[in-house]
Amino acid sequence: MPFTSTIDPVLLQLGPLQIRYYGIAYVLGFLLMWWWLRRAANKGMIRLTTQQIEDIVFWLMVGVVVGARLGHVLFWNLPYFLANPLKIFAVWEGGMAFHGGLIGIVLAGWLWCRKHSFSFYPIADILTVPVIFGLALGRFANFTNGELYGPITNVPWCVQFPGVEGCRHPYQLYSACKRVLIGLVLLMLSHKHWKEGFLFWLLLAVLGAGRFFLDFLREDARWFGLSIGQYLSAAVFLIAAFILLHSYRSPSKTI
Repeated sequence: MPFTSTIDPVLLQLGPLQIRYYGIAYVLGFLLMWWWLRRAANKGMIRLTTQQIEDIVFWLMVGVVVGARLGHVLFWNLPYFLANPLKIFAVWEGGMAFHGGLIGIVLAGWLWCRKHSFSFYPIADILTVPVIFGLALGRFANFTNGELYGPITNVPWCVQFPGVEGCRHPYQLYSACKRVLIGLVLLMLSHKHWKEGFLFWLLLAVLGAGRFFLDFLREDARWFGLSIGQYLSAAVFLIAAFILLHSYRSPSKTI
């Protein structure tokens, strides 16, 4: 029997203040990054002070939020936001683009490392694990929001979302489970030694390929059979795959 989603995206409301699952997912993701960096520093994997860890997490937080929102505005619904510019700041209503967030977090991390004279790749490699699990939390939050659903289907596990016609593929849960699996693989790989940057580019390659194929089960506008997300994901995969093949033919060897 199809499942009907009755989840209220607002966990708690205190007057005008709303605490949404979407916001909680972001907070948990950043806390996970902070804790993972602290763990790595305590094990001597990176030389970062507590203050530096808090500082870089703040930069990453700003980068991912600003990047994800601008990505959504520019890539997915620019005419609407041109007509309603104040809505650009309504991040609590959802609408955060993965590719924009990816650009934002990478750029923020690179700028922080450059400012403080740190090598980017060691930190980026360590952050692959908390980042992918944080992304999985984001997809679960998309499910509570009843957004980013798939096409109409009659599979037994289809979901009827409020105000949406037909029973849909729960694309959000497919994507969340994919990211959890990637995270588990990266967690196992993180216990071994790799060339600096290998885990970072591997994550981008797998994310790009996975998003490209999984988005056939997401309801989006398409041009020549593919969505904007698929074109962007293909670009991410091709860039990452090229760098992996060019610079990491023997990823287990030290640089």
